[in-house]
Amino acid sequence: MGLLGALIDKLNSLPGIGPRTAQRLAYHLLHMPDPQLEALLKTIWDAHQNLRECPVCRNLTDQELCPMCAGDQRDRTVICVVEEPKDVTVLERSGEFGGLYHVLHGRLSPLNGVGPDELRIKELLARVTPEVREVILATNATTESEATALYVAKLLKPLGVLVTRLGCGLPSGGELEYADEYTLKMALEGRTKL
Repeated sequence: MGLLGALIDKLNSLPGIGPRTAQRLAYHLLHMPDPQLEALLKTIWDAHQNLRECPVCRNLTDQELCPMCAGDQRDRTVICVVEEPKDVTVLERSGEFGGLYHVLHGRLSPLNGVGPDELRIKELLARVTPEVREVILATNATTESEATALYVAKLLKPLGVLVTRLGCGLPSGGELEYADEYTLKMALEGRTKL
């Protein structure tokens, strides 16, 4: 296989990177000036070593609390539940949501050994205090994600909080990270009660 083949193979193992993209990235990396490549490698290593879950919302941060939990400009009466940290980034890019987030770090997937105990559901339930008036379930539009949303909604109902789901705009089988800002805006505005 050789070093070039091994590099392409490792890049190809990343999510969303196919063989041709892996090959283009490999050649690009090999032609980068040493200082740029060293800076890229250092940034990757530093992120890997220093990013951890925010103790409140479970988003990734390198601080004691993530900026959203630490700041006082957010609406603390609304919590938007997402599957992965990347979903927070996507929703923030839309500029339409000003509340807090909660990251589950996955979705229910019994066939893959992911049950409720592997997700950050208990931490979410602990955050739903009388101050919280709404929990928005912003999971993806896949079968497993829908099952996760229904499971979480069932646990939230006895707490007396309004539970809503993202509405129109997201296609069935789609994922948040591929939605544009307008689609996310429509999904947030058209959310429905569960």
